[in-house]
Amino acid sequence: MTSPASAPLPAKKARVPRTIWDLVFTLIIPILILSPNILGSGVSVANIAGGGTGGNVRAYLLAAFVPVVYVLWDILFNRNVSPVALLGGATALLSGALAFWYVDGFWYAVKDSARPFLTAIFAFASAATAYPLFRIFLDAASIAESPAHRAATQVAMKAVPVARALVQATLLFGVIDVIGGVVNSIVNYRIVVARFGSDDFNAQVAQANAVMRLPGLAISLIAAGLAFWLVQRAVTARYGQGASLLEPEKLTLKLQEKGEL
Repeated sequence: MTSPASAPLPAKKARVPRTIWDLVFTLIIPILILSPNILGSGVSVANIAGGGTGGNVRAYLLAAFVPVVYVLWDILFNRNVSPVALLGGATALLSGALAFWYVDGFWYAVKDSARPFLTAIFAFASAATAYPLFRIFLDAASIAESPAHRAATQVAMKAVPVARALVQATLLFGVIDVIGGVVNSIVNYRIVVARFGSDDFNAQVAQANAVMRLPGLAISLIAAGLAFWLVQRAVTARYGQGASLLEPEKLTLKLQEKGEL
């Protein structure tokens, strides 16, 4: 008989990556809710919700609120109260509130781009403070580091050339967010042409969401990549080759060599 000490441990279940959950709750489920013919089944949420204009509006609101509930659940359940998470929660709440602004055509295109425009406004405003938005992002990314490494990261970001680069990175991030918002508005203006509350309107909203997901993600990655490059260039110029915010051990050694730790 196998003793408890020698019994094999149960294998840990593989966790579903966060990116997959994001796609499910912010793209796939909303698209299915808006679809007038879910996966060719002949069934639609709008018809289940009463059909006609009323059913389409209810389906539209449900699709809009699924991502909002998902983001808020993540903040509350995981107790994720970092500034980045709170900004995401604020923009999610704004999107939920705007769902009740029943518009189509030009104003719908503007409404659908509220999130990047709001983030850009926040970025521009924060650039005038001691904590520009991109520094907040980097602060959040360093939470899991050891106290010594986190202290090194904080010291490096307070150095004058690095602090200046953080402001520049934040402004660049804001500008690219504005560009992303404009691109999203143009795409929605061209695709979502039907009257609000119609079957075609919901289907076109789903189509625009699907079309813009990858380009929108690419624009965000480009913005983050260029912003980080600006900051990393300043870190290298200040502390020498090998110093990197992505490698806190090496950064700590460089700061110790400079006598800043």
